[in-house]
Amino acid sequence: MDPASLIGVALAFGSVFLLIILEGGSIGSIFLIPPLILIFGGTIGVTMAGGYMKDAVNIGKIMVRAFTTKVTPPDALVEQIVKLAERARREGLLALEDAMKDVEDPFLKKGLQLAIDGTDPEELADILEAEVKAKKNADKFAAKTFADMGAFSPTIGIVGTTLGLINALENLAQPEKLGHLIASAFVATLWGLLSANMIFLPISNKMKRVSEIESGLMEMVVAGIINIQAGANPRLVAQKLRSLLPPGSEPAEEKKAA
Repeated sequence: MDPASLIGVALAFGSVFLLIILEGGSIGSIFLIPPLILIFGGTIGVTMAGGYMKDAVNIGKIMVRAFTTKVTPPDALVEQIVKLAERARREGLLALEDAMKDVEDPFLKKGLQLAIDGTDPEELADILEAEVKAKKNADKFAAKTFADMGAFSPTIGIVGTTLGLINALENLAQPEKLGHLIASAFVATLWGLLSANMIFLPISNKMKRVSEIESGLMEMVVAGIINIQAGANPRLVAQKLRSLLPPGSEPAEEKKAA
């Protein structure tokens, strides 16, 4: 698991809490139940209204994936594909059936099985590329969902502040309550901005980045399987695969050389 998202969100909120403390405020003053219910409940609600129930159910899964996703090391994947290419060239394609038990990547395993089963090369490429495309579309929708939430939450925060100010104006006859009521009203706007810029939009960007890397690795697997099926030279296979590595996922030795 890459800890960047957890560390980033923790650092962002930590900075806010530190600011409150340094200015002599109380962190507890921003943790008011009504504004939190409005911001998170309202944001999820309007996001649901723009989609289907299945989309709403996936919101939690997308968030968990953004914080816990684990991408296969690209250099390890290249090395595994090259070893498979060497064995296929030496012993034949059917020899890979025994080697498949050591393959953990489900997409690579599926492609190898199709190749071993004698699937036509063009049809094999079409099947795998269609799966890559489907993944890209799913990831694009996931990123858009949280981008939409990031767009909705500040406006919902303003709604909460407006309601809070209405409540404050209704209590003009009790001036001792006005300070607390007005401060509470602006907590909704604060959480609208915090949730958008420190949770929803970062998750959207993380999903885009994860999709870029994972889809790139899948495309690399497609190229590897096609070359294995064609009986290509393993060294040429390695060069082709490394040229297809997505930005930021190059093997460590290549980065040092650069």
